[in-house]
Order: sequence, then structure tokens, then C-alpha cells
Amino acid sequence: MIFAEVIVDISVKSLDRTFQYRIPEEWEEEAVVGAQVVIPFGKGNRQMKGFIIGLSNACKFDLEKTKSILSIEKQGVIAESHLLSLAYWIKEQYGSTMNDAIKAVMPVRREVREKVERTAHVLVSRDALEALRQDYLQRHYVAKARFCDAFLQEDAFEAGLSCGELAKKWKVSGSVLKGLEDQGVVQVSSVRSYRNPLDGVRMADHSLPQRNGGEMALASFGRVELNPRQREIVEDFAEEYAKGIRGQYLIHGVTGSGKTEVYMGMIEEVLGLGKQVIVLIPEIALTFQTVNRFYERFGDMVSIMHSRLSAGERYDQFKRAKEGLIQIMIGPRSALFAPFRNLGLIVMDEEHESGYQSDSMPRYHAREVAVQRGKMLGASVVFGSATPSLEAYYRASSGEYKLYSMTERAGNARLPEVSIVDLRQEFAARNYSVFSRELQEKMEERLGRREQMILFINRRGYAGFVSCRTCGEVIQCDCCSVAMKPHEYRGKVSLLKCHYCGRERRMPETCPACGSRYIGTFGLGTQQVEEMVRKRFPTARVLRMDADTTSGKEGHSRILGAFSRGEADVLVGTQMIVKGHDFPKVTLVGVLAADLSLYAGDYRGAEKTFQLLTQAAGRAGRGERPGQVVFQTYQPEHYSITSAAEEDYIGFYRQELKVRQMLHYPPISHILEVLVSSESQERGEALAEAFSSNLGDVQGVVILGPADAGIAKLKNSYRKVLYIKSGNEQVLRDIAARGEEFLHGGGWKDCTVTFSFD
Repeated sequence: MIFAEVIVDISVKSLDRTFQYRIPEEWEEEAVVGAQVVIPFGKGNRQMKGFIIGLSNACKFDLEKTKSILSIEKQGVIAESHLLSLAYWIKEQYGSTMNDAIKAVMPVRREVREKVERTAHVLVSRDALEALRQDYLQRHYVAKARFCDAFLQEDAFEAGLSCGELAKKWKVSGSVLKGLEDQGVVQVSSVRSYRNPLDGVRMADHSLPQRNGGEMALASFGRVELNPRQREIVEDFAEEYAKGIRGQYLIHGVTGSGKTEVYMGMIEEVLGLGKQVIVLIPEIALTFQTVNRFYERFGDMVSIMHSRLSAGERYDQFKRAKEGLIQIMIGPRSALFAPFRNLGLIVMDEEHESGYQSDSMPRYHAREVAVQRGKMLGASVVFGSATPSLEAYYRASSGEYKLYSMTERAGNARLPEVSIVDLRQEFAARNYSVFSRELQEKMEERLGRREQMILFINRRGYAGFVSCRTCGEVIQCDCCSVAMKPHEYRGKVSLLKCHYCGRERRMPETCPACGSRYIGTFGLGTQQVEEMVRKRFPTARVLRMDADTTSGKEGHSRILGAFSRGEADVLVGTQMIVKGHDFPKVTLVGVLAADLSLYAGDYRGAEKTFQLLTQAAGRAGRGERPGQVVFQTYQPEHYSITSAAEEDYIGFYRQELKVRQMLHYPPISHILEVLVSSESQERGEALAEAFSSNLGDVQGVVILGPADAGIAKLKNSYRKVLYIKSGNEQVLRDIAARGEEFLHGGGWKDCTVTFSFD
């Protein structure tokens, strides 16, 4: 008798454990680890779904009371056992339920009807088919005569015809075809066909000759000539890989230094050993150019997985990966869980991007999960960025990751010339336009020379802040070093709040620094900028790229493709236009409000600003023509802006690390976010206060809050947040565990609490 350990498909902490069920004899073959099952649950034996995460020959409880599995989900996808182990690690590391963790590692959970290609082949000679045609015409069997006409074509007689073409072009129905099949005139064969989301992508013809017992011949890929530094990195990586070293590596290369070519060189080495590769990109917007470049190099070994594919496309890519029909999977966060059985390398491009952080339970970071999956399967992990996160560079500096630096652009390309425009001076000169005088002059020059330009609005994390247009002063919290957020009362901003510690102050009528009355909230939108460009430069062809214009499956590639083909002079957009795209004709980048993300109410504001500005500047001058960049800002002296202008990551890193040390923020210290949600505002506030009071005896921690969350009310739930800082990460994990116990014993069923680390 076999028993299954089942996790019930319900995300409730009190039920976050396995339940044992007996496996009926008829289900024994299909009841494998990872299978989805239907079970009777609870006193009422309500039918529920679950996942088998273990099998046993021993019954833990009274055999008479042990219930049986009702059935195996016929349309359920079976999870790889190592992915279930990874799910357990995620559950333990990020404080989610096992059910939520299993769903995270299974980006595809349901089967979709297979796509089948049916092809018809004639079984008689050409002369016999001609005779049949004459007979069918005499007997007025016009559909059968059309069938004969179709196969009497030169190529069709030998190669056969698809049933779809016979039905559509020749009007031969399925019933007619079935009759001819019964007569022995034709034979219909069926072959499984996979939906390919990359159909239509320009691709090279790549054969995969074999050598040395199945290893792929690297020469078949047509190597791209690497420069000396690129070659040095690839050879060092390959040497370590050949020795069995499976480490973590950080490639820090300036924009345009050719990191992608290094990735490809590393991938070649790993593929040559019969291994598989996952390439992570932070968001769907980057898929367009990334996939094109990989397809040109590796052909149909490549596939993609992301949320905008149809259910059928996602399922087929999952199956192709599981069956070894592809060797490289590219995509955002969910691609990390491609069911490769022989994974040898994970590449995470633009490692610093916040898109790698899950914003729903479990709130995992793909960087940490990639490292863990690499350790479990013996795969190396490579991170790459022109602006690495402080956490990654800190680990590289301490020797946890191996660091490769690339300080020059590939080819003959030069870093762009960057100028910083002080918007305070523009205001003093009575230029109230969003375009500074210098930027307008440079835009006119580009339009005259028919060169392209990008206008970037730095709105990431923008949630409104109060600043002075005369001196640039921003109202910040004295304790947390983040911008205070304006709150309206009767349509007027009357109060400023800190969303970290909860401190409040009245909205000042004049600037506390210079006394100017030109103080207020700051805001700017892509649609406004697009209209302003059209008005100021009537002859300019303008494209806008933001969340509104990129909806739909092909939204990103349609706009980026049009701009790449030169169908527009100006591309206006938010951060999605400055990440990793390569447009050789772009010679000017204008950043309209470089300091907006400095005041996002987040301790990472300076880091995000530096990263975005450096990435934005990196879009200019990637071709033969030199590039120019204009940063418009009210804070021209801020170290994140001056460092980005010089593309000086090390200078920025050292300065920012000092700030983090002083304020006890990661990577020097650790921070636990406790988010309390409740439909009752009073209950949510009471739980947040009780939670804070319950930690009064914990030594060596700093507690900020409770305060309103950045979004204080969401989906009819009021949200409060606490931040707890400690130099010891285990102390924070113990606090989270203690918090779970406090919740279960305190009658807070009408509230939910989520924990997020760093």
C-alpha cells in the first residue's frame, strides 16, 4: 500500500503542512511526486486540489481513518522534484506557504490541448490518381475530383499536403478525406506540433553536429570575434567550468562594453558540454532585441517564456524545455523555473533591476533563488550590469562572487558626452518649458541631421514629493532620509508624511531653505511630453512608449521595431526605453527630470537614480556617431547625478555605502518589512501597534513605524507597515517566525501580514 504526502491547494498558514492520503491501486502509476491530485478534505470531505510532494509505504495515522486520493488531475502539469525542493527553500527563506511557493516554481500548471499537424499522402500511383479523377468527374464527385487536382500538382504528389490546406484551399472536408482513407486512396498521419512564439523572428540556419559522445560542436555556431577583454573573461570562466567549479560571477561592464557577447561566449562553452541555459531579463520590453541577438547566434535552440504568451504557447515552451527540445530559455522572472533537467548556467542580465523582486507571495528575489537553484543542480550563475545593485557588488568585493570588470565600450564606440542642466537657473531665466534651452538646441540639431533621439522621464517609484522650484530643496524626513509624501485634504495638500516611520508635518507655505513661495508637488507625464514635442517641433515624428501604448502581446516589439527601422525621430518614454536597447542611430538622450526617483520615499532612491541615469546615458552613441546626453535636474550637485554623468560606478558605490552604513541599511545591515492589511482600519492599526510592542524585548534592533504603507489603501484593505533593522539577518528571521506565532495565537483572523527581507 502506498501513501502520498499532499500539500493542499490553499494558502492558509494554519494548513501549511502535509496531509497523508492513501493511493488507490488504479492511481499508483500516475501518483508521482509533483502530480496534482483531487482529495477529500476536512470534516465535510470537500473536494480540493493538492500537490504530491512525497511518497511512503508507511501509514502515519490510523489506517481506517486515512482517506484516499479521489483522482489525479488529468490536465495538471507534473512538477520536477528538484523544483519542489526549491519551493521548500523559498517557503523557508521568504516566509510563504508551501502552496504559494509551489505555484511560484510552476509558471505553467495546466495542460493545454496539443497542436497536431495532420498531413495527407496518396497511396496510389500518379496514373491511378488521374484515372480516379476522371471517374469522379463523370460521377459528379466534385470534392473528390478537387482532391485529385490538389495531389496532381508537381510537389504535392511526393511531399503530401496538410489537411488544413486541403480544407481551406481545395475545399476538401474531413468527411471526404475519411471516405478516401477508407478506400485506401490516401493515408493521414498526425505529428505533434509545438506552438512557437518566435515564429517570424529572423533566425540563422544552425545545424547541431555531434562530437565526443553527444557534445555539440562549437564550431557550428559561427563564433563572433571577441575583443581581448571579452575573450579573457570567457576563457577564465571556461577554465573554471572545465575544472568543475560552479560559482557565482558578476560582470560589471560600462554600457556598450559587450556584456551580451560575453554571455554568448560562456553559453557556447556550456552548451558544448551538453548542458542547458536560462537567460533572465528584467522585463518583457527587453525580449525583442535580446531574442533577436540570441536567435542569430543559436537558432531554434532558443525559446522564450513570459506572461504575454498565450496559454498554449506557454504550455508548449514548458513541454519543449522538459523534453530537451530547446537548450536556452529566455525571459523575465518566471523563466528561472524552466523545467530543464541538465541545467548548466543561469545568466541574469541587468541584475540590478527591481523587476527581479516578486511583488506577490512568495516575495522572493530572483537573484537569491538563481543562486540556490544553481547550487542544487550544479550550475554556474552569472550576473551582469553596468550598474550592479549594492548588494551584488558588495558580495563581489567581499569575494562571495567573482568579479569581472569591463571598462571600455566594444568596437570603436565612445562613451557619450554628458552635460548637466540646472533647472533652477532655467526657472530664473523664465524658461518654464520642460525642455531646457540646451536640450532644445540639441534636438533641433538632430532633427536637421535626421538623427534619432530619446526623451526619458525618470518616474520610477514616483509617488509625489514637495520641492522648491527656486532652490531645488525637497522636504525630507529628518530620521529616515527619504522624501515626505504629500497628502490631500479637501483637494488641497495640507500634510506631509513619512512612509517609513510615520512622522508628520504641515505643508509649508514657503521653502524652509530659501523662503521662496514657488514650492509644491512635482509631476510630469509621458503623454504631456509627447504633446509638447509635437507642439515645439511640428516636423518631428514622435513615438511614445509607456504602459498605455504597450498593451497587448506585440506592444513592445511593435514600437521598438518601428523606432529601430527609423520610422520616428523621437522616442518618448519611461524606464522601459532605457534598459538594454541598442539603437545605433540614437545620438541624443534627454533626461527631463533626472532627480524624480531620488525622492521615491525609498532608501534606495539614490541607487535607483544612478542606475536609471547611467542606463539612459548608455543609449546614446552606440553606433559610429558620437552621442550626447542632457540631464535636467534641480539637484545638479547630488552625487548620484554627478557620478552617473561620469559613469563612475565605483565613486557612487563608495559614497552610497557610507550613507547605508550611517543609516543601517542593506547591504551593511538588514531590514525586515512587516506589512499589515485589514478591511478594518482600526483592527489593522491595532495589530501593527501590538506587533511593534511585542518586539520590545528584542535586543539590537531598530523599529520604524508603524506608518501608512506607500499605498495606504488597496482593494478595500487598509495597510500599515513596520521596518525592523538589524545587522544580523537571523535575528530578523527569528522575529518573522515569532510574528507568525503571535498571529496564530492572538485572534487576528481578519488581518493578513506579509514579511519581506531587504
